[in-house]
Amino acid sequence: MHPLQVFLKEKRKRLKITQQQLAIKSGVGLRFIRDMEQGKTSLRMDKVNQVLLMFGYELGPVPLDRNALINEES
Repeated sequence: MHPLQVFLKEKRKRLKITQQQLAIKSGVGLRFIRDMEQGKTSLRMDKVNQVLLMFGYELGPVPLDRNALINEES
């Protein structure tokens, strides 16, 4: 499961709101919320940020351990 997928489901369920309610409150379509929660890998970042803003978050660069990534590929 993708971290964004897990984050969104947990936050939404903690607030006890439906996917449709989240879509309306964040100004995106229901299909977009469903795509996010299903882990779709290609999503518009501006819309993702619209949804994340509901929880006080936004997308941003995250430093990665390049050595760990190289070792994973081996």
